Amino acid sequence: MTAHDAPIARGAEDPSLGYLRIATEEAFCPPELARMWRELIAAGGDLDPGFESLVGFYLRSTAERPRYVAERLGDLGALRLADMDATGIDRQVISLTSPGTQIFSDAATAAAVATLANDQLAEACRAHPDRYSGLAAIAPQDPGGAAEEIRRAREELGLCGVILNSHTNGEYFSDEKFWPILEAAEALDMPIYLHPNTPPRAMIGPLLEAGLDGAIYGFGVETGMHLLRIITSGAFDRFERLKLVVGHLGEALPYWLYRLDYMHRATVRAGRYACMKPLERQVSDYLKENVWYTTSGMAWEPVIQFCRQVLGADRVLYAMDYPYECVPAEVRAQDAMALGPAELKAFFQTNAEEVFGLERD
Repeated sequence: MTAHDAPIARGAEDPSLGYLRIATEEAFCPPELARMWRELIAAGGDLDPGFESLVGFYLRSTAERPRYVAERLGDLGALRLADMDATGIDRQVISLTSPGTQIFSDAATAAAVATLANDQLAEACRAHPDRYSGLAAIAPQDPGGAAEEIRRAREELGLCGVILNSHTNGEYFSDEKFWPILEAAEALDMPIYLHPNTPPRAMIGPLLEAGLDGAIYGFGVETGMHLLRIITSGAFDRFERLKLVVGHLGEALPYWLYRLDYMHRATVRAGRYACMKPLERQVSDYLKENVWYTTSGMAWEPVIQFCRQVLGADRVLYAMDYPYECVPAEVRAQDAMALGPAELKAFFQTNAEEVFGLERD
C-alpha cells in the first residue's frame, strides 16, 4: 500500500481536521429486493429497457466493479464501516438504491418493499447512531400510502428524509396526483433526495444504443429534466418550504441558470404550451432557494467552486456515491480545495446537518 492509498483519518479520530465528513448520497439494497429484481429479469417479458440495462448488469456481470458494488449494496455492517473508515467518512446518509420500489407496477408490492427497506435501514441506524442516518423509501404508485410512510419514517423510525429514484414507470412529480407526497414532505420537514434512474422507455432509445443511458450521461439528463418539470409545474409555489436535494452537482442545471430564466419567460409570454404557466419566481430562484446540491461522483474543484458561487455556499455539500464510487483520492482532493477552515466544515459537515436535520438525531 502506498501513502496515497493509506487510510484517511476521520474527523472524529483527528480533531485537528476541524470537521466531520458526512457523505450524503450513499446507497444500499436489501437482499430481498435484489432477489425480486433477479426474478423480474429471469421472467423476461416486456421489461423496462433501462431496468434491464442497469440492474441486469449489476446482477449478472462477473467483472470486478459490479461484483464489488453488488456485495456492498447488501451490507449495512462490517464491510460498509470498513470502507468508511478507510476513506475517512464519519457518517453516511444512506438510501435505497435506484430504481428502488419504483420499477414495480403493483402498488402493494412497491409499498411492501418500501416498508422492508425502511425497517432494515432504521435498525442499522439504531445500531450505529454515530455513523448512519437514513432516507425513507416510498411507493409513489400509492401517493396517499407514500405520504403515510413518510410520517412513519419521521415519527417512528427517526429517518431524516425521503429518497425518490426519479421517475416511477415513466411518470413524474410534476403530475399533481403525486403532490400529497410533496405536501407530507414539506409538513414533516423531510427533504426529498431526487436521485437518478435510467431514462424511461419513451426517452431511452438513442441513449441506450450509444451506451449513454447510465451514469455517463443518461442519469443526468433524465433527473435534471425531472427537477425542471417539478419547478415549472408550480409545485414550489404550492409548497414553498419544500426541500429537494439533487446529486452530481445538480445534473448540469447550474450551468443553465441564465438560459432557463430567459427561455421560461419567453415561453410563458408566447403562450406556446398550455402546461407552461407563470411562476411566482424565476426558475433560478427555485434552484437557489428550494434545492441543495451534493458532489456525488463529481470530485472536481472547478465545478464545485462554480456551484458554490452561483447557488450559494450553503447549498453545496459533500457526497461520495458509495458504493458506486469509493475513491480515497477523491476525498483527498476535496479536502485540499481552496476553501478556508469554516468553509470546509460547512461543505463536509454543517450544510448536511442543516438540510437533513441531523442535529435532531
